[in-house]
Amino acid sequence: MDVGNDFEIGNVHVGAGKLFLIGGPCVIESESHVRKMADAIQRITSDLGIAYVFKASYDKANRTSVTSFRGPGLVEGSAILRRLAEATGLPVLTDVHEPAHCEIAAEGADVLQIPAFLCRQTDLLLAAGRTGRAVNIKKGQFVAPWDMRHAVEKIATTGNSRVFLTERGASFGYNNLVVDMRSLPIMRQFAPVVFDGTHSVQTPSAANGVSGGQPEFVPVLARAAVAAGVDGVFLEVHDNPAEAKSDGANALDLKYLRPVLESLLAIHEAVQAKAGLQ
Repeated sequence: MDVGNDFEIGNVHVGAGKLFLIGGPCVIESESHVRKMADAIQRITSDLGIAYVFKASYDKANRTSVTSFRGPGLVEGSAILRRLAEATGLPVLTDVHEPAHCEIAAEGADVLQIPAFLCRQTDLLLAAGRTGRAVNIKKGQFVAPWDMRHAVEKIATTGNSRVFLTERGASFGYNNLVVDMRSLPIMRQFAPVVFDGTHSVQTPSAANGVSGGQPEFVPVLARAAVAAGVDGVFLEVHDNPAEAKSDGANALDLKYLRPVLESLLAIHEAVQAKAGLQ
């Protein structure tokens, strides 16, 4: 399997021994809001010296309820993300849900993300790979970590080696997720690995038509994942989680982002030093 161990997304080095952050609100709530969040997070990451990829979705197609907010849609959302990238210089990541969306989404995003529920959808994976954009495949809640090699191999058949995998917890009974930290080094055999600290504390569909969450455990799990040697951390961040239009129950409040990142960087530096990589 000819998959690169490291690559670049703009100025972000993936799999090169430096921790990076993927962060932002779950969904594009408005152009002004994503710009506000990008600017705030960029100031923090710049101060701390951690590379940063902005994240927001133009459409959340797998909401629990048909009445839930989904976002501005493909065309408008991609245009918003493109303008944000041009204004801030940040690489941008967004979800794709259908093969036909990939080329348009790639016009606004540097990374196409395959949602966990869709990680086995061959046509979607191939369409994302063919755009030439970096592809982040979220491990399905129902998939064993060693089986994610097949998803990576599908992307590789398109000639695209810029692939990484994201752990976001595994289903444990109804409305609950657990994280098996063994999955991180297992998947790292196939591609760089990111840990999703916010979706891993989600309680899916557990709050009367929406998903709940336990955000107080985000720092704990993220610290454990960085100690285990992940390449990056994924955090959905919102300035007012209680009013977020999607996934607010498990989002990290913006006011906690700096101290969380400071602790993660300290752990990462200690792990790298112990391994003789500094």
